[in-house]
Amino acid sequence: MRSAVADGGAFWLWILVENFRLQISSSYLLADNHVEIIATRYRGCYTSPMKFKSLQENLRKALWERIDEGELTGLRLATQTGFRQAHISNFLNRKRSLSLEGMDRVLSVQHLSVLDLLDPAEVNKRATIAPPSDDAFENIFVVDAGIAASEPLIMSMNVREIQKFKRSFLRRLRPDMHGKRADWERFVAIKIAADGMSMYPRLFPGATVLIDRHYNSLQPYRKGELNMYAVRTKESCIVRYVELAGRNIILRPHNQAHAVEVLTMGEDEGLPDYLVGRVCYMGIET
Repeated sequence: MRSAVADGGAFWLWILVENFRLQISSSYLLADNHVEIIATRYRGCYTSPMKFKSLQENLRKALWERIDEGELTGLRLATQTGFRQAHISNFLNRKRSLSLEGMDRVLSVQHLSVLDLLDPAEVNKRATIAPPSDDAFENIFVVDAGIAASEPLIMSMNVREIQKFKRSFLRRLRPDMHGKRADWERFVAIKIAADGMSMYPRLFPGATVLIDRHYNSLQPYRKGELNMYAVRTKESCIVRYVELAGRNIILRPHNQAHAVEVLTMGEDEGLPDYLVGRVCYMGIET
């Protein structure tokens, strides 16, 4: 295994919906901060909030740049869009907003895309595709336990570092997936807290553990050997041996000096909802 520091997530694809209408009335003003853009990702999709207010302000800046450079005038833009010149002037001077249809029309006549209005720093922060690695190794995100337990796709702003694992090793690992996990990134890694002695000596404090989030069943991976699992607990996860007793999940430590814990499943929840994944690798820096 090799280690590398995350480089900002420059290699990813962010695809935004080009049509602003989103089944909302065209009279809905963009200034309303509660309107959000739907963003999709190359593998799977997720929604990411970006306010139309910010987008419309970026459009103003783009138009003013063209006006200052002599490429555009308010009158010409009014003619192109079919709006009154006063309407365009009020928009440019922040006295009023454009409707969804109006903003779409301005983008069209100025040959602009939604992508031209995005803040690169903000988009970079939300990248969810790992930088490409060489042929022999796969980049795996190391994240906080809460992120591993709750986020199907890992955004670059949540990455603590990147660990490299051999592709041949990862391909040999068998999944046993239950529930809606197909769109989750399969492998993530977390670090065990420095005071985490519950699984000692099988698992050392400060160790990095690789979690297979496509293995969330109690089926033993190897005959006669207990699986270790990352288990969701409120807004985080912990590593334990797991047993099921009715609607209760029994979390057993390896270190007998630590207490057994019990989680009671919610009414509409099952065991796969609590099992973040199987621990399939343990490593510690020396």
